[in-house]
Amino acid sequence: MARIGLLGGSFNPAHAAHRHISLTAMRQLRLDAVWWLVSPLNPLKSPESMAALGDRVARARLQARHPRICVTALEAVLGTRFAVDTVIALKRRYPQHRFVWLAGDDIVAELHRWRRWRRFLREVPLAVAPRPGVSLMGAPALSWAGWSPTPASRWTDAPLPAIIRLHAGLRPESATQVRRTDPDWAKNMPSSNKTNTATNMASNMRMHD
Repeated sequence: MARIGLLGGSFNPAHAAHRHISLTAMRQLRLDAVWWLVSPLNPLKSPESMAALGDRVARARLQARHPRICVTALEAVLGTRFAVDTVIALKRRYPQHRFVWLAGDDIVAELHRWRRWRRFLREVPLAVAPRPGVSLMGAPALSWAGWSPTPASRWTDAPLPAIIRLHAGLRPESATQVRRTDPDWAKNMPSSNKTNTATNMASNMRMHD
């Protein structure tokens, strides 16, 4: 039974902090792989500022640079838009895997805005890495679930809901920062790195089956 970390988001664009949390999670949670779930459209983000899905997937692949980080657009294939529905669909499709959702503190701070967030936390453990400038004081999700006492390496034994703290150095990168310093990042990527999204989504599904 493989232990898979799920890092979801718009990846608009992917950056070094995404890779940092993935590598941290691999070590501390003893994961076999991390899947980056590049969302067709984050429900909490404006579509006007969102780069094309193919560009975001291509950029994520350039940033991942690790044989056990798999960049996917599985939500486009599964037809899911919200994290809770994605997790339920993945658990049904891949019963041979154990999944844990990876996130930064900033996600926990806004988790109560997610659709059916309590159901989400009852479906999958949430492993959280610190992010600079984020306070979780009074965060509704953390107040409801609390930090799990289960050690990170034994997350598969944690009773749900389980929010597990990862210990990692702070990384300053953010998608907002990248867009501010390089607003044309998608246009400036080499054409050889552009992704045929439909083909890659299909190959992703075959690879994980």
